[in-house]
Amino acid sequence: MSAAGLSVEIDGRGVATVRLDRPERRNAFDDFLIAALTKELTRLGKDQTVRAVVLTGAGETFSAGADINWMRRMASYTKRQNIADAMGLARLLRLLNELPQPTIARVNGAAYAGALGLIVCCDIAIAAEEAVFAISEVRVGLWPATIAPYLTAAVGTRAARRYCLTGESFSSATALRLGLVHEIAPREQLDAAVEQIIGDLLKGGPQAQIRAKRMVADVAGSKMTPALMARTAAAIADARASAEGREGLAAFLEKRKPAFRR
Repeated sequence: MSAAGLSVEIDGRGVATVRLDRPERRNAFDDFLIAALTKELTRLGKDQTVRAVVLTGAGETFSAGADINWMRRMASYTKRQNIADAMGLARLLRLLNELPQPTIARVNGAAYAGALGLIVCCDIAIAAEEAVFAISEVRVGLWPATIAPYLTAAVGTRAARRYCLTGESFSSATALRLGLVHEIAPREQLDAAVEQIIGDLLKGGPQAQIRAKRMVADVAGSKMTPALMARTAAAIADARASAEGREGLAAFLEKRKPAFRR
């Protein structure tokens, strides 16, 4: 299906590919595309047959960030209108960051400004070696506000300070070193690299992955305390007693593949 510069396909494995589909605009997003992406991710997040979500761009660009015509419209907005408009992107980023299923950013080409927020809100990011990146907002007198919490969590405060202040472009190799992406591959091998990750994801229990993702978010930055120890111990006890936990352990002991349900 497609709508407002967005296309969505779900294969027989339950892997959804969400493609920013405005190649003539270098997959730049505006309020309409943000609304469409929010709607589709909300739908996919509720669909228990969806095992994983891949986010990518059409053509050879991941996304150029904000569409220039959208930026022109923003210039005439009141402060109240600008806040309401910016909250649309903020809600999208939080939705993507907290989507129940595993998410993969397939970074097929250049990614600028707000597009980096989409990348770091995915669980796993794989980029083409040819991709270039820039947190370029300061070059037009803006700053990367809505993406800042996710970006800083991904690359660390020190790196965020440099690249948010300079707006300079950097390579996929630098993105890998910073932790912005997890792997890089030549463009012609990008699909194979993504498929490798999908294959690994499909070996896991769907409910276990949802709980694992939530647990990582819950404990991030936490100090080890007796309360946290008790909470994590209770969580693993629940996992062992769950249907997936019992099936997974039985399969391991019986030396067979587990029969996890979607």
